[in-house]
Amino acid sequence: MDDSKGLALALEEARIGYQEGGVPLLGFSYSEDRVGTGACILYGISRVVIGENKTFLGGEAYLKHRGVEVVVLDSAECKELMDKFIKEKPEVWNEDIGVEERVYSRESVTERPEA
Repeated sequence: MDDSKGLALALEEARIGYQEGGVPLLGFSYSEDRVGTGACILYGISRVVIGENKTFLGGEAYLKHRGVEVVVLDSAECKELMDKFIKEKPEVWNEDIGVEERVYSRESVTERPEA
């Protein structure tokens, strides 16, 4: 199965889950958090496909460092679904992610801001 077909299936499942009141997870709908990153390493997953990483950017650099192929599809549909979810259910997003604001990567930061 190619990535676009896999993404289409994952999006359909995420939409169904969302309509039922759940979190619209797409398998790997957004960039991996620490738990997901660790699970990939632990179970020897060699390739991770991420629908979008603008909503939340996790351990992609670490996965790549460990030799995992990371593919980011940058899907507008994934981003729209996550944006809708965050807007309509911020309390669930905050509980799941643990922050009140979106988390952006520190991986690309070259300088530390002054404290």
